[in-house]
Amino acid sequence: MAFDTATKQQIIAEYGTSEGDTGSPEVQIALLTHRITYLTEHLKSHKHDHHTRRGLMLLVGQRKRLLKYLQGVDIERYRALIQRLGIRR
Repeated sequence: MAFDTATKQQIIAEYGTSEGDTGSPEVQIALLTHRITYLTEHLKSHKHDHHTRRGLMLLVGQRKRLLKYLQGVDIERYRALIQRLGIRR
């Protein structure tokens, strides 16, 4: 399974600005990155799973839009986040 409650809470605690912060762009991007990583590994062993591939592309697009928003709002937070997550842009 991609997410269990403990993993999700750990990511929220690590990237959130306060307790229970689920809406900040950093948290949303971190959660999407975790899901993208999981689906990428899934597709390595299930090459013909095109429904999952489409879902992965939608998640990548959503993360790209959130990163673009964060870059426009606060470039320093953006740079720190891509450094922490290891995302290349």
